[in-house]
Amino acid sequence: MNKAVLYIRVSTEEQATGGVSLNDQEEKLLAYCKLQGLEAVKVIREEGVSAGKPLATRPGGQVVLQLVKAGAVNHVIALKLDRLFRDAADALITTRAWDNAGIALHLVDMGGQALNTASAMGRFFLNTMAGFAELERNLIAERTAAAMKYKKQHKEVYSPVPFGYDREGDNLQANKEEQKAICLIKKWRAAGWTLQRIAGELTKRGIKTKRGGKWYAGTIKYILENSLYREAA
Repeated sequence: MNKAVLYIRVSTEEQATGGVSLNDQEEKLLAYCKLQGLEAVKVIREEGVSAGKPLATRPGGQVVLQLVKAGAVNHVIALKLDRLFRDAADALITTRAWDNAGIALHLVDMGGQALNTASAMGRFFLNTMAGFAELERNLIAERTAAAMKYKKQHKEVYSPVPFGYDREGDNLQANKEEQKAICLIKKWRAAGWTLQRIAGELTKRGIKTKRGGKWYAGTIKYILENSLYREAA
C-alpha cells in the first residue's frame, strides 16, 4: 500500500511574517508524492497551531494519528520535522511506534534532500534532528524568559500590561489604587488566607482586575509569584 497522509502547518507568527504558507507546503508535498508514486489520500492543514503542542493534542494531528491507527495510510509526509514535532520525546516515541507498525515518515525539505524513515539511515538522521529541534525550542524559551526578566526589572512594558501598573510610553508606572490591592493580597496571604478566600474578598469589595472582571485563585497565585510585585509592601 502506498497511501499517504500529508500534514502541513503554520504558526501564527509565521503567518504574520509571511513565512512558508500552507499552499506552498501542500504544493511541494503533492509534487513529492507524485515523484515517489504515493497516493495522497488526505491533506491535513493546521493554521495558527504551534509546534510546541504535542501532535496528539492538535486537531489535525489527531486525524493523522487516527488514519495511521486505522491502517488507512502507511506514509506520513511533512515538509520539515518542526511541522510535526518540536519536542524530542514526542517525535521519537511517535515515530518509533510508526516504525513498528510499518509506517514511514517522509520529510521533504531537509536542506534540499528528502528523508525517509523506512531506511536505517533515515531513522538515524531523524533521531539526531529531533534532539536539535528540542534544543532550539529550549533556547528560544530561555531567551524569552531572560527578556521578560529584564523588562520586569527595568519596569519596561510587556504584554499584557500587568495589574498594578499603567503604560506610559515604553515604561510601566505604578497604579496607586491597584498597588493598594496588591498590598492587601500580600497582607492577607501572610495572615494565612487561602488564595480562594483572597480572590473572594477582592471581588466582594468591588476591586476590579485589570480586565475589569472578578478575581480567581489563579490570578492571586500569579501576583504572589511574579517578581514584578516584590516591591509592593
